[in-house]
Amino acid sequence: MPRTGLLFVALVGLPLACQSAAPPTPERTPLAGLEVQPDLAVSHPPFDDVQASWKQRIAQPYVFVEARGSYTRVGDHLGEVVRLAQEQGLEVTGPPFALYYDDPGRVPAAELKLRACLPVAGPGGHGSPLQYDVLESTTVVYAFASGPYPEVPRIYPALFAYLAELGWRENGPIRESYLVNPAEVSDFSELVTEIQIPAASAR
Repeated sequence: MPRTGLLFVALVGLPLACQSAAPPTPERTPLAGLEVQPDLAVSHPPFDDVQASWKQRIAQPYVFVEARGSYTRVGDHLGEVVRLAQEQGLEVTGPPFALYYDDPGRVPAAELKLRACLPVAGPGGHGSPLQYDVLESTTVVYAFASGPYPEVPRIYPALFAYLAELGWRENGPIRESYLVNPAEVSDFSELVTEIQIPAASAR
């Protein structure tokens, strides 16, 4: 199990109070420590100017644990996935990600569904309670957000507005991929998340 995966999870779930930091200046692009290089400009809080686009996402095999409850506990669930993957000697092929299935504004916190995930090369080698699935290839709208991971949903309104401009609707769980190892940055404003919203025609 790569050391970076363990360190990702160590800080993903920290309370907001522990992650207060000024956003980077426009001249400072937070690319240090990225496991995946963005193909769009990284957008910064307060996300008044969001760089969004769309693409065909490639299929991604992954292992996961599924949970219900408040999305603020995603760090705990990612920690469990990383621990289990390490114990089982799985080959992890990229940064951790989470799949969010419900709208917290419409679904009670206790009923929210998420998957905490790690990408892997393919099936085999994993055991309970880890499960295996393949994230389907589909069209997504996406953007890259800097800043503390718990604040990433602040960019969602701009992404949904872009989705509507294209005449599309949400068509699957939102994916957040946590691209920067917190141990390799000087403050949490340098963290980067890729957000993907699966899309389908609204017509």
